[in-house]
Amino acid sequence: MFKNLLKVAGVVTVGAFSASAALADTANIIITKSSQQQRYVPTIWVDPDGCEHWAMDDGAEGYMTPHVTRDGIPVCRRGKTCAVMNSDQLFAVDKWHINAANRSRLQSFFRSAGATAYLIDGHTDSDASDAYNMRLSQRRAQTVAQIAQSVGAKAQARWYGERVPLASNSTRAGKTKNRRVEIICIR
Repeated sequence: MFKNLLKVAGVVTVGAFSASAALADTANIIITKSSQQQRYVPTIWVDPDGCEHWAMDDGAEGYMTPHVTRDGIPVCRRGKTCAVMNSDQLFAVDKWHINAANRSRLQSFFRSAGATAYLIDGHTDSDASDAYNMRLSQRRAQTVAQIAQSVGAKAQARWYGERVPLASNSTRAGKTKNRRVEIICIR
């Protein structure tokens, strides 16, 4: 499946490497470089969307390829919404900065949630233009993602503006529900 998995400066090619060998925790590949031997330990890297990749590092530049099933379907971990926070509680009107108390609350959440990675989705109501709402939801999602990253969590920001409402934007209560930041935990 992973024919020609790694080529090292024209010296060695590891061919016909089986996926089951790479999955084993103890799988090590020894590759001879000139007259040196280096030990390579394949790992699985999980991107913020939850999809897995085979990863190897030869010290100069790494090699990574999507982890797929025998049918070629990517292997991805399931994500589940683990927090929905009304953006009015985190941000002032038309702002994307978070005060110290909310920063601390979010840092505590990211330290204790126990996820492999997080997707941070920013949303707005429909009060402003679509372009303005996209920028505002982007800035808010990126701000929350930066807080996650500040405590060592892997996080990716996504933004939708007013395009994914939870409720009708024709009522005050509906608009309040739509102004939110959703945190999706990848486990």
